[in-house]
Amino acid sequence: MPAHYFRALTGKDRSSGADRQLGFSLAFVAGATNAGGFLAVKQYTSHMSGVISAIADQTALGDLSLVLAGAGSLISFMFGAASSAMLVNWGRRRRLNSQYASPLLIEALLLLCFGLLGGHLAMWETLFVPATVVLLCFIMGLQNAMITKLSGAEIRTTHMTGIVTDIGIELGKLFYWNSSSVDPAEPFVLANRTRLKVHGTMLVMFFVGGVTGAMGFKHIGYASTVPLAGVLIVLAIVPLIDDLRAQVYRLDR
Repeated sequence: MPAHYFRALTGKDRSSGADRQLGFSLAFVAGATNAGGFLAVKQYTSHMSGVISAIADQTALGDLSLVLAGAGSLISFMFGAASSAMLVNWGRRRRLNSQYASPLLIEALLLLCFGLLGGHLAMWETLFVPATVVLLCFIMGLQNAMITKLSGAEIRTTHMTGIVTDIGIELGKLFYWNSSSVDPAEPFVLANRTRLKVHGTMLVMFFVGGVTGAMGFKHIGYASTVPLAGVLIVLAIVPLIDDLRAQVYRLDR
């Protein structure tokens, strides 16, 4: 049963229910990584709107070093997204079960390295902080591109701006008063309650992940990312094992 569940969750054969459940899990991981990362380097790394605004501000103020730092974050996020797209497309062309799981495994390995080595490298603050920001931006780009391709651009997990906007839209429709005095040919305004529930759950999972990540970093430091890496490995491992078994079977024939 667990193997079947995780195969459905991250395997190549998709369903809307599996997409949502995976999105909830990844929103938790993204929230925890973003919040814990902020305590580590005093910068959020999951959304690029603030990064681009900061680049614009520092350009106007003439601070070239901060402009370059912001550009590095932006490029790293973009490179993470590009890497994820390459992995997914490579897997799709070969009809691999792990076409969506492979980006998650890379994300897990990067978080694991960060958690195990972060405490030792933090003493080199001049290099550690920018390297950490670049790493976390790459991880967030990697994850966001994967869930975007998997869900057909319906789900985002690393930033909540679109999620909160969609919640606001559905709440506006939910509380809209459909007056009987208007043209009866006009359809009633009705909220998509399923979408409202999904986006609300996504927001809650990101928030809970953020609290968990912040508390974890506060009490145990960089090692708090190790359990997050474990979650990603559990999510990704079954489709990867399926592909490995298929490859061994082909070699034995």
